[in-house]
Amino acid sequence: MLSYLRPLHYLSFPVVIGAVLSNRMATRLSDVTPVDWRTPIVLALAVFIIYTIDRLLDVRRYEDKKTKLPLTARHRFHYQYAPLLWRVVIGAGVLALILTYYLPTSVVKFGIGLGGICAAYVGAVFRLPERHPALLLKEPLVALLYAAGIWGSVWVQRPLVRGIEVAEGLMFLGIAFQNLLLFAVMEQRESPNQPLFSLATVLGRERCDTILRWLTFLVVATGLTLCFVTDDRFAQRSALMLAIMSLTLYAIQRYPNYFVKSERYRWLGDGVFWMPALVL
Repeated sequence: MLSYLRPLHYLSFPVVIGAVLSNRMATRLSDVTPVDWRTPIVLALAVFIIYTIDRLLDVRRYEDKKTKLPLTARHRFHYQYAPLLWRVVIGAGVLALILTYYLPTSVVKFGIGLGGICAAYVGAVFRLPERHPALLLKEPLVALLYAAGIWGSVWVQRPLVRGIEVAEGLMFLGIAFQNLLLFAVMEQRESPNQPLFSLATVLGRERCDTILRWLTFLVVATGLTLCFVTDDRFAQRSALMLAIMSLTLYAIQRYPNYFVKSERYRWLGDGVFWMPALVL
């Protein structure tokens, strides 16, 4: 069964679907109505395009001998199907541009700004040497961009953003960073002799474990606090769900030897962003 799902996993479909579900939770929390049916499609296409281009450029670096690191299974997939994937990306980009015409002006302006930042990031990563210090910003920057795309696209449609929405948006940002840093640590466990240059390799496993534990504590503590300071039932449910998402990532951290096998940490780690569906 996993052999059939693996190509979808390599294409970041779990991340794409997770982004849409998380955005729906943010939309309901912020009470933005009506929501055009094209909005989640554009978000899904944007996430797919960014993640796919990032990996295709990694493959290009490998072809140009700019990196000596071996290709992962995910990157081998992109290497094998690169010509087809570039065509798919172009097609997805054209479809996204067409659908963008129907989106609210505030969302379009926000998307252009965020898209420009994402393009600059992907371009910089492609051009920088593989051990450039700026690459250490990858995990926090990607987490910030991911959270901004999901929550910011909702907030720009509102004249006023409540404090509880900001708090849960920050919780989500913490979870996104927890996810990426955890993945970097697990990748280090997978290939201890050829670790990828990342925040995890520089900080070391012990410091990363401490950071991940603190992130879990802060997210869970914030979630429980919000349940007592608001009467909004959906806000309470979404806060608890965010806390559960963080605790799920902590479980991966707690039992690394089990989850490192067959990339279980990736399946569950990406799957946590599907959990908002349980409160919609």
